[in-house]
Amino acid sequence: MSLSLRLALRYMFTNIMGSFCRYASWLAIGGLSIGITALMLTASIIQGFQDVISQKLSSFEGDARIEHMLGKSIYLTDPTIDSLMNYSLNVAQPFIRGICMIRSGSEAEGVIIEGTNYLPIAIASENFEKINTGEIILGNNLANILNIRIGDRIFLQSFASSTELSNIPIIKSLTVRYIFYSGLQDYDKTLAFINLEDARKFFGFDANEVSGLIVDKIDSISKDYTLNYPYFLETWLERHSLLFEWISIQRWPAYIMFGLISLVGLVNLIAAIAMIIIEKSAQIGILYSQGLSKNNLKLIFMYQGGFIGGIGSLVGGFLSIIIIGLQHRYKLLNIPSDVYFMDQIPFTFNYPIFILIIILVLFFSVLASWWPARSVDHLKPSKVLRYE
Repeated sequence: MSLSLRLALRYMFTNIMGSFCRYASWLAIGGLSIGITALMLTASIIQGFQDVISQKLSSFEGDARIEHMLGKSIYLTDPTIDSLMNYSLNVAQPFIRGICMIRSGSEAEGVIIEGTNYLPIAIASENFEKINTGEIILGNNLANILNIRIGDRIFLQSFASSTELSNIPIIKSLTVRYIFYSGLQDYDKTLAFINLEDARKFFGFDANEVSGLIVDKIDSISKDYTLNYPYFLETWLERHSLLFEWISIQRWPAYIMFGLISLVGLVNLIAAIAMIIIEKSAQIGILYSQGLSKNNLKLIFMYQGGFIGGIGSLVGGFLSIIIIGLQHRYKLLNIPSDVYFMDQIPFTFNYPIFILIIILVLFFSVLASWWPARSVDHLKPSKVLRYE
C-alpha cells in the first residue's frame, strides 16, 4: 500500500476524538448519499412507470391489432384476412368492439364492450381463459359505480340507430362472472368483456364480420407477412405513442433536477477537502520537507475524495434498495389512480443505471477533490511550519 493511500485512510478513519477531518469526511459522505439516493429513486420511478404501463397496456391489448384503415369492420372471409388466419394459426384472434349502455337497477353507465373468445393476459389464468355465452367481465371501478357483485345480472342496451326502421335498441341480459382490477382508470371504469358470439349478435355483426384481429406474437407476423391495403397493423406502443413520448420528455428534466442534489453533495465534498487541507497544512509541510512530492501529497486528498464518493454511492444505493424493497413489499406510497395509470408508486431496480450512477459519482468525486488539492502546489513549508 502506498504512503498516500495509507495517509488518506488514516485521515478518514482516525480515532482521534473531535477530529475535524473525520467529521468533515463523514458529513460529505452523508450529503452525497442523500443526493445519490434521490437520483437513484428518480431513475427507478421513471423506469417503473414505463415498465408498469407497458406491461398493463400490452397485457390488455395484445402485442398489436389488425384493423381497417377507415375504421370499418373486417370480414374473415376476405382473402387477406383468411390467409393471415391460416398462416398465423392461434396467433391472431378476432374481436368485436362497440359502445353501449350498461344498466343495473336504477344505475346506468356508458361502457366499451369487447367481444372475444380468449381473455387478455391481464385477466386470464390457468382455469379462466375463456368467457362463456351469457357472461360478462367488468372493471372494478365500473362495478363499484353500479354496485355490482359477481353473480349479479346486468343489462346491456345498444344505442338506437336512426337508419333502422324500427329504431328500437337491443337489450341483452348477462351474468357477471368476474370483476378485474388493473389500476388503469380508463380500463377499470369503461371496459367490459363478453363472448364473441354474444357481441356479434348484440351489435348486429354478420357471421364472419369482426372489428379486427388481436395479435399476441407480433414477430411471427411482422417478419414474414405483409398486410395489404386497406388493413394495417398497430402495436400497443404505437397506439399509445403520445403517452410514452411524454414519459421520455419528463425523463431528462427529472434526472437534471435530482442530479443537482448530487451536485450539492459534490460541492460539500470540495468544501470538506479544502478545509481538511487547511487543517493538515502543517502535516503537509512536514511531509513535503521530508521528501514527499507534491503529486503524492495531492494524491492523498484525491484518494480521500474517491473514498467519500465510493462510500457515498454505496450508502445511497443501499438506501435506495431498502426503500424500493419496502415499497414492493408493503405498498407504502400510494398515488390516485384517477390521475395516474396506477395506484402505487412503481419502482424498477435498473442495474445498468445504478452501476452507471455509481461509476459517474466516483469519477466526479475524484475529479472534484482534485480542485482543492491543487492548493498543495502553493503551500510553502517555511510559512506553514513557522509556528509549529
